[in-house]
Amino acid sequence: MPSVTLPSPAKLNLFLHITGRRDNGYHDLQTLFQLLDYGDSLTFASNSTGKITVSPQIEGVTAEDNLIVRAAKLLQAKTGCSSGCDIVLDKKIPMGAGLGGGSSNAATVLVGLNHLWQCGLESDALAQLGAKLGADVPIFVHGNSAFAEGTGELLTPLDIPKQWYLVITPDVHISTAEIFSNPQLTRNSSPIKIRALSGEQYRNDCQSVVEKLYPAVKQVLDWAKAYSNPLMTGTGASVFCSFDSETEAQEALSLVPKQWNAFIARGENRSSLHQQLENFFTGAWPSG
Repeated sequence: MPSVTLPSPAKLNLFLHITGRRDNGYHDLQTLFQLLDYGDSLTFASNSTGKITVSPQIEGVTAEDNLIVRAAKLLQAKTGCSSGCDIVLDKKIPMGAGLGGGSSNAATVLVGLNHLWQCGLESDALAQLGAKLGADVPIFVHGNSAFAEGTGELLTPLDIPKQWYLVITPDVHISTAEIFSNPQLTRNSSPIKIRALSGEQYRNDCQSVVEKLYPAVKQVLDWAKAYSNPLMTGTGASVFCSFDSETEAQEALSLVPKQWNAFIARGENRSSLHQQLENFFTGAWPSG
């Protein structure tokens, strides 16, 4: 079979409210996941050796810790599939940025190889596998922008009004575990109802902690206030601003200081991965 290339989109947390902490250390939260039309891509070439390879290597990430490898091996173990795969990653999403890059990569592997290897698993089963790799993986497996509750596993798909986003990432890598274990983190936000969602309520409960620990993130937030109402996504380090048009977003992008990574993207209610696959449900597998 020829190689196939599939997208691995980024996400934003349009808000992130932490409503409690469980006895096991996990946090209850509410968030609104917005998928973007921007991200990585992965090229798959199935092999008969059973081995999983990924290139190029991600600096500082061992094969054992690579979510791409772990996702592929998890699917092999679940289904008994004897096939392997050589995977090439085209990385655009900054790492440690709160944009879901690793989780999205894992989801694209699960969804893509489920088709390529003809495993036949339904999306709910793939999402359950994905949850073993990270709390954000299921949102990418299901492929819809959604309101999330619990530890992030309770998903309600939502159609979010289309916006353009400027996303800015300073040169810092933030550990999610470090932020969620910080004693100064707000953990008692009042829960909100889906029907009462309003942009005026949007905030990120992790943001004040990150600003204190990572001055570079605060610098981005302070700079962006001149153009929009910026918020941090996830546990950072990326900051985003929303705009009604591509032109407005592009103008703001042109002013971003060169020391920061920045891009613009449009919000999508359906993942580009699933859009591409759905286009081929009635035809042949998409070839690279």
